[in-house]
Amino acid sequence: MTAHLDPRRWAVLAILSGSLLLIAMDTTILNVAFPSLVGDLRPSSVQQLWIIDIYALALSGLLVTAGALGDRWGRKRLLLMGFGIFAAASLMAVFATDAWHVIAARALLGVGGAAIMPATLSILRHVFTDARERAFAYAVWAAVFGGGMALGPVVGGLLVEQQGWHSAFLINIPVALVVIALGARLIPESRQPRAGRWDWWGVAQSVVGMLALAGGIKQLGKGGPADPLAWALLVLAAVTLTIFVRRQLKLPQPLLQVRLFANRSFTIAAVSIFLGMIALGSALFLVTQWFQYGQGYTPLEAGVRLLPAPLGLMATSMTTPALMHRFSIRYVLGGGLLLMTAGLALPWFLGRSGALGYPAMALALAVIGCGVGIATTAASVTLMASAPAKDVSGAAAVEETCYELGAAMGVAVLGSVATALYRVHLPDLGIDGPADQAVRDSVGEAAHVASGIGGPAGSALLGKVAEAFTAGMTPTFLLAAALPLAAAVLAWAKIPRDLRPTEHAH
Repeated sequence: MTAHLDPRRWAVLAILSGSLLLIAMDTTILNVAFPSLVGDLRPSSVQQLWIIDIYALALSGLLVTAGALGDRWGRKRLLLMGFGIFAAASLMAVFATDAWHVIAARALLGVGGAAIMPATLSILRHVFTDARERAFAYAVWAAVFGGGMALGPVVGGLLVEQQGWHSAFLINIPVALVVIALGARLIPESRQPRAGRWDWWGVAQSVVGMLALAGGIKQLGKGGPADPLAWALLVLAAVTLTIFVRRQLKLPQPLLQVRLFANRSFTIAAVSIFLGMIALGSALFLVTQWFQYGQGYTPLEAGVRLLPAPLGLMATSMTTPALMHRFSIRYVLGGGLLLMTAGLALPWFLGRSGALGYPAMALALAVIGCGVGIATTAASVTLMASAPAKDVSGAAAVEETCYELGAAMGVAVLGSVATALYRVHLPDLGIDGPADQAVRDSVGEAAHVASGIGGPAGSALLGKVAEAFTAGMTPTFLLAAALPLAAAVLAWAKIPRDLRPTEHAH
């Protein structure tokens, strides 16, 4: 029997895609606006860290709770509420006159984002009843989310150069208001009523555990492996999340259906997204630095030169559902992960032959983008198709947590590896004291010291620094390539040969 097709489904997809683009861009748009904001508000070094980190911390910490809340309250209601919070927080940032105002606004933006993100996937699952159409809708979701993260610096660069840092927040307000107006009329309400009381203990354990995990990963990136705070947070996360999982397994109506991970396809899809995002997060972070400090581009020029990655990602995301209909999921997912592996390994091989200029890096970015587009779309469709309809919000929360924490972990862990290798490759610079220490601290600090010295001596220093950074970056890319390769082997070995998630609906 043919399932009833909702006539509003394509309009709903358009609204949700527009909303998701906003959330995805907000994770990276501040990277470009940040120097202008620092120059204006003069935040302390601690405040600067909070301005950057608080959005991802709030978002990661609340995703599981928000998914369960959408089931109980209604996903449409939570989505529109999330956009109301998002618009209010953006307005707060626009009128900020102190660094703490921006920190509070960024925290609220994270809360709004957490309310919005699981609701988007849950609503798509509810509205698209045909399995093939649903696979296409998830492909659009993956394309918009991945493309939005990479387009953030480009849009941010254009806005900030013309209007200043406030415009990076101002853009959110009209989009949020349009989504609220259209969503209220066109998006159908859906919920998954659950008996019993709201699990406050579960909420507390989930929020503390996820905040500690995200905070520990970020602290590891800043302080390195010797940082005791990073390990204290990671131990707290491990203990709290273990208690959370064991408790959820005993509850008749859990906040998160942990037994979803008993499904092999669900788990492999989640692991593939997580490992893929570690590799992509580190690659985009390192390439952006290489463009600015190694090649001397402005933030906007660097953002534009990143475009082969999101363009490749968006193109392949849209063609992946057709591939999934023709071939088994293990071939599509495995093939995408292998393509990503090849793109990540390319800079190391080209660097050894002395051919690492922008054309070579553009090729690597395009191959990485194409691989990510295929792999994340195939993994998203598999993950959501593997979850029963009653657990769709929990599955959506797991997927988005893999995206968020994977990208953060890539910057933290592989960013630290690249910095360590950069220090190893730095020659004797002929400068003493704090300046030498600053140059060895990070490539950003080195660029600041070189601009202070100025003249031929500053240019010579910058040349040595750029060479050392490139020498540290390319082996880090090779290390990152091992992650999607491991996921590809896992997908090939463990996903059932006959699994085709585009052919049936739960």
